[in-house]
Amino acid sequence: MLDASSTQQRIAAQSQVFKVAAVQMASGPNVDGNLNEARRLIEIAVGQGARLIVLPEYFPIMGMNEMDKVAVREQMGSGQIQNFLSTTARKHKIWLVGGSIPLAASTDDKVLNSCLVYDELGTQVARYDKIHLFNLDLGNEHYHEGRTIEPGRQIVVVDSPFGRIGLAVCYDLRFPELFRAMKNVDIIALPSAFTETTGKMHWEVLVRARAIENLAYVIAAAQGGYHLNGRETHGNSMIVDPWGRVLDRLPRGSGIVIADVNPSYQASLRASLPALSHRILNQ
Repeated sequence: MLDASSTQQRIAAQSQVFKVAAVQMASGPNVDGNLNEARRLIEIAVGQGARLIVLPEYFPIMGMNEMDKVAVREQMGSGQIQNFLSTTARKHKIWLVGGSIPLAASTDDKVLNSCLVYDELGTQVARYDKIHLFNLDLGNEHYHEGRTIEPGRQIVVVDSPFGRIGLAVCYDLRFPELFRAMKNVDIIALPSAFTETTGKMHWEVLVRARAIENLAYVIAAAQGGYHLNGRETHGNSMIVDPWGRVLDRLPRGSGIVIADVNPSYQASLRASLPALSHRILNQ
């Protein structure tokens, strides 16, 4: 149990402005190469003062076909990708949201699309398995994630030194009830790999909507560019404040976006417009 002084210190820490970052990549089929690129970009974000960093969906592999990720799946708690995330968080003393990685599912022909969170000691403190699976048949584009991915079932929110962080992955963005069920999160971490086709019309609108309706910061880390498998992802990684303002954005290519999170500003917005307390339906 925390004593009164510890509680006061925690509250004081959460009222201070801090920097967060989203990493954008155009990952390919080579895990080692993708991890090296993620390492480089994380170091840039750390050098600019980021204390909470979010990687994009499937940052360690965007394979030539859908079974490539199944071939490199890891068992929970061990493996090259998980070791990378833990070591990197510990080395830089940051909280690291590991985008998403392929973890072993209940059958050998599928994976869990899992977002893992590591604290500054390199300890895994949360895991979210993507719930909503993307399915698109539009022109020449066909995606059926359910063929190789097993859906998750649990909503995940993790308490951190930066407030309550809700976890979601890519297609989850289209389902606002998921974010409402997170119960007043302060920050939403959103690793993604939106297609260019859907992203150019829907990505920014949806990211900003989730920020506005939850009066939360959204750290949206995306894949952005052309991939060796022929896929084109939309990019436009962004950090959005609780008023819906885009604080930083990267349209295409590898890089980072970085911005300040101001808990006092967020608290003032929630006091001025207490929409979260005005909810009537689905309480």
